[in-house]
Amino acid sequence: MRPDWPEIARVLVAGGGYLAQHVGPGSAIELIEYFLGPQPASRAARDPRHETAAAAAAGLEVVDLRTARCRMEFFDVGAVVYVLRKCVWWVPDFGVDRYRDALRRLDAQIRAEGRFVAHSTRHLVEARR
Repeated sequence: MRPDWPEIARVLVAGGGYLAQHVGPGSAIELIEYFLGPQPASRAARDPRHETAAAAAAGLEVVDLRTARCRMEFFDVGAVVYVLRKCVWWVPDFGVDRYRDALRRLDAQIRAEGRFVAHSTRHLVEARR
């Protein structure tokens, strides 16, 4: 979900502030693309530069923007199944039966390499009206 900057600007009093952590572009894309294939739209979505431009267009001043790219390591395929069942929007049609072959390949890869690495991206936005 993207922030509704005009609504945020509308409800803030003059001098009021907005502080939030947003999901960044391509968050967990390595894991998502493992199951779904290339996802160029996901890589481009939620760009903090676009969000800050939208905030400014709504009349807000972005006073701080911080970005982070955090490493996620999966040491067994069970952890991958767990996270995909919790983050259902990553692979919307995920099910063990549906992705059994991919899960077996991923299990073999994790056993051979010791882990599967993906990255979570976030950005912290502070804005004022």
